[in-house]
Amino acid sequence: CDRSCYAITVALSLSFLVGLYQILLGVLQMGFVAVYLSEPLLGGFVTGSSLTIITSQMKYLLGLKIPRHEGVGSFILTWVDLFRHIHSTNICDLLTSLVALAIIVPVKELNERYKERLKAPFPIELLVVIAATLISHYFDFERRYKTAVCGDIPTGFRKPTVPDFSLFPSLALDALPIAVIGFAMTVSLAEIFGKKHGYAVSANQEMIAIGMCNLIPSFFYCFASSAALTKTLLKESTGSQTQVSGLVTSLVLLLVLLWISPLFYSLQTSILGVVTIVNLRGGLRRFRDTPRMWQLSKLDTAVWWATMLCSTLVTTEIGLLVGVCFALLCIIFRTQRPHATLLGKVRDREVYEDQAAYKQLSSIAHVKIFRFECSLYYANKDYFKAVLYQKTGLNPVLLAASLGNRARPEPGSTRGCRSTGCGCLRQGRSRAESPPGDARTPSTDMHTLILDCGAMQFIDTVGLSALKETHHDYKEVGVQVLLANCNPSIRQRLREG
Repeated sequence: CDRSCYAITVALSLSFLVGLYQILLGVLQMGFVAVYLSEPLLGGFVTGSSLTIITSQMKYLLGLKIPRHEGVGSFILTWVDLFRHIHSTNICDLLTSLVALAIIVPVKELNERYKERLKAPFPIELLVVIAATLISHYFDFERRYKTAVCGDIPTGFRKPTVPDFSLFPSLALDALPIAVIGFAMTVSLAEIFGKKHGYAVSANQEMIAIGMCNLIPSFFYCFASSAALTKTLLKESTGSQTQVSGLVTSLVLLLVLLWISPLFYSLQTSILGVVTIVNLRGGLRRFRDTPRMWQLSKLDTAVWWATMLCSTLVTTEIGLLVGVCFALLCIIFRTQRPHATLLGKVRDREVYEDQAAYKQLSSIAHVKIFRFECSLYYANKDYFKAVLYQKTGLNPVLLAASLGNRARPEPGSTRGCRSTGCGCLRQGRSRAESPPGDARTPSTDMHTLILDCGAMQFIDTVGLSALKETHHDYKEVGVQVLLANCNPSIRQRLREG
């Protein structure tokens, strides 16, 4: 077996392992990883992938023979080669590409504008491919103008074979990230089009499906695969909505492989590049949404740009991984510095709202009601104390230190502190909070501090220690601390702690 034969054997074995991993992950209900694929992340991934694919097709539109770059930096290296060999552009391929673009783009736009009135989209790509093939054949573009054509396409199928099990130990580790990334790419596209067309996506079902698509074809000389952005966009743009389109595609491919493939000998590769690029223009339109996204959420916009740039400048696989990690960091950042506020009482009602968001709220004399709109855990416990001291205007640690012997000041009313309390305070609106500064000059104008825990879903051991320290520090200066709106899990944690 020569080098190419061995490479095929490795590809078959790798495809088998990837499919096996994906099926096992689906059976074990590991599809939950798809919940970390947020909409900004998916949007950036699609745009970055679109730019990468468009770049790879540019050499066909210009008729250039440049090497294909893969891996990290392929986007930049491809454009460097394009400009380096721009003087070698094939005029026939360039003109053919421009004419095809001038025909396909307007018709595609009309299909989208009047899709509600049309029973089926006008198949402009198919007509252009047929016309271009006939023109190229009868005018002999390949011989007269040296244009690149599809050429001979082998027909028929090879006999099925069994993957080489002896390669499994050396491929087992490499197959795992391929399985996860392939699943993530498949689910990301499924989520995008599911949201666009209004249907639900089951991540575990998709995991098993893509696993079967890799496991079974590994016996028929197929390499590991996942959802294809180009093909998906092409099918969606032509109005395909069910798996019947896949059946039709398979039958056409079968006919091509067995009998029709010689007829496409004269089809210019530039025409195929044009069809690909035209159907990727939807991904580029997402750039227009970034200004509005920036106004709504700067963090979501940052996730979009980070995923898009990494998918474009590095690789699509690494871009997706970086996007997930960056999105998780944004979640941590949001919970590390959440919104915190003092509450005021709505006149003549037992309702408490954010004093910064609503006017004409009344305060209770010598009582501060503080809401921390996030769970309290190790990453935000310092911020919790800092913003609490800022909002209440009282830093009990500094006040106790200034008193020297930590003597109690005479409060308006002193009672024993409770570790839990029952309140009826409603949750306010969530807004971005600027970092707190130093607390104002210590004062003793309050005797009770109420902590509204209605927005807290959980408290870890570090957060529990922070509450104990807060209770102790305020008790030292004569301020009792009460907890309100604690959910059952938090009350249980307080009892245990």
